Amino acid sequence: MNIAKFEFSLFGINTYVVYDSKEKKAAIVDPGMINRQEEEAMERFIERNALEVTSIINTHLHIDHAIGAAFAKNKYKVPIFGHKDDEFLASRLRQQAEAFGINTEVEDMSIDTYLEPGDKIKVGSGELEVIHVPGHSPGSIALYDKEGDFVITGDALFEGSVGRADLPGGNGEQLIKSIKDNLLPLPDNTVVYPGHGPSTTIGRERAANPFLSPNPHYRLKF
Repeated sequence: MNIAKFEFSLFGINTYVVYDSKEKKAAIVDPGMINRQEEEAMERFIERNALEVTSIINTHLHIDHAIGAAFAKNKYKVPIFGHKDDEFLASRLRQQAEAFGINTEVEDMSIDTYLEPGDKIKVGSGELEVIHVPGHSPGSIALYDKEGDFVITGDALFEGSVGRADLPGGNGEQLIKSIKDNLLPLPDNTVVYPGHGPSTTIGRERAANPFLSPNPHYRLKF
C-alpha cells in the first residue's frame, strides 16, 4: 500500500492517508485538520487520486489527532475506528480543546468500531494489523503493514524518543513495556511513521533510542 503524510498545524500533527492505488481505497489515520484550508488539502488529495475513503482510524483520541474526525466522518460517510479504552477521551474532546486553549468549535464524539489487538483493517487489497501500545493513552494503537514494511505508531514511538505519559490515562512504565514488547520485535527495516516529526525505522530505534535502553532516562515528548 501507499502512504501519504500531511503535517497539520495543531502541534505539528502527522495525519496519514494509507491507500491502495489500484483498487482506489483509502483510510485516513489520525485526522488532525483544524481549519478549512487543511480540510481542503485533504479533499484535494483524495479527489486528485480518485480515492474512496473506507475508514477513519485513530491511533488514539487526544485532541490533536482527532479534531478533524467529525469533518472526515461527515464528508466521507464512514465509521471511526479506535480502541475502546480511549472512548473516555473521545467523549471529552471539547474539554481537551479548552485545556489547550483551542478556540475552534469542537464536538465530542464516539468511536463507531472498536479495535482489538490482532484485528486486520482492509484497505483495498492491503491490510493494517492493529497493535495495542498503551501508555501514552490507555487505548493507543499502532497500525502495521507487513507487506509494505511500515508501522504507524501514533504518539508511542518517535525518532529518538517516546510519547509523554502525563496526560489522563498515561503510564510511562507501561508505555516503555508496550514499545519493547509489541513494536521492537518488528523487522529492523520496518519504517516507523510517528504522530509527530520525521520517520525512522524499528532497527534504528532499537539500537539508538535512549529511552529504550535498559535504564532509560525518561523525558516527555508529545
